[in-house]
Amino acid sequence: MTSRPQRVDAQANRGRILDVAEDVFGRGGESASTEEVAREAGVGIATVFRHFPTKAALLQAVLIRRLDRLRAQAESLLDTVPDPGAAFFDFFRHLVADAPTKIAIGDALLDAGGDEGGEATQASLGLRRAVGALLDRAQRSGAVRDDVELPEVYALLVATSRAAAVASLDDEVKARTLAIIFDGLAPRPH
Repeated sequence: MTSRPQRVDAQANRGRILDVAEDVFGRGGESASTEEVAREAGVGIATVFRHFPTKAALLQAVLIRRLDRLRAQAESLLDTVPDPGAAFFDFFRHLVADAPTKIAIGDALLDAGGDEGGEATQASLGLRRAVGALLDRAQRSGAVRDDVELPEVYALLVATSRAAAVASLDDEVKARTLAIIFDGLAPRPH
């Protein structure tokens, strides 16, 4: 049996549901509901469940789409930003700013029994590889010290992102924290 393509209105509903769910779960995390998503998307709960049979399936689709979008942004910086250092540091800053929403969605997915090691994990690895490519390019240009590797950089990124999300750091504290991290990643005079 072959699956037939979705009708245009069904595709539009699916996209609207994903857009709204990203916002709702990004704000509310685990406490947000599929009913709230349906209400804000202007569709019935049955429509939500027709596209996404469980809350976990909806959250997984939202998280994968967000991670894929971030990966695509990182990959585009490789080709569009001539300064490799600026591309790397600006994207690091962007990921920290994006963290509260991404973390809320990820935590809600785990709370809903979401997929460990599945498609969301693969999307996360794709983002990690793109960050690694930005790091490599920045190191080759001399903008980032060459004795750090992706695991250390990712640990700094995750820690800073979690702190920004959980501790509700104000913009000034975030900026100073990033300045300290970026100073530590800068090449050392020999």
